[in-house]
Amino acid sequence: MAGHDGSPAGSAPGGSPMGTVRLSARVFGVVQGVGFRFWTMGKAEELGLTGEVRNVSDGSVAVVAEGPEPQVAALLDWLKSDRTPGRVERVEESLTAAEGGFNNFRAR
Repeated sequence: MAGHDGSPAGSAPGGSPMGTVRLSARVFGVVQGVGFRFWTMGKAEELGLTGEVRNVSDGSVAVVAEGPEPQVAALLDWLKSDRTPGRVERVEESLTAAEGGFNNFRAR
């Protein structure tokens, strides 16, 4: 059965499953050299997300995560919380439709 726009039922335009989103976030503060990427990868895997986390040359950490919106929101809440390693000063984020292309969650 196809959706109204011709995409498969249960899919959003672009072929991603309905309700699947992409979080693109930059985390600023004391977030490098404190295990932040390792713990972020663990949390994302616990939530069943795919994507990646990597250090950026300006001292921030970049996170891209895809999955069901509630799980992505839970990761974002965690990134903004005091439960992360180091000290998060601010998180800049955007949510868009998932693009796919990740098979797991990895640290780079």
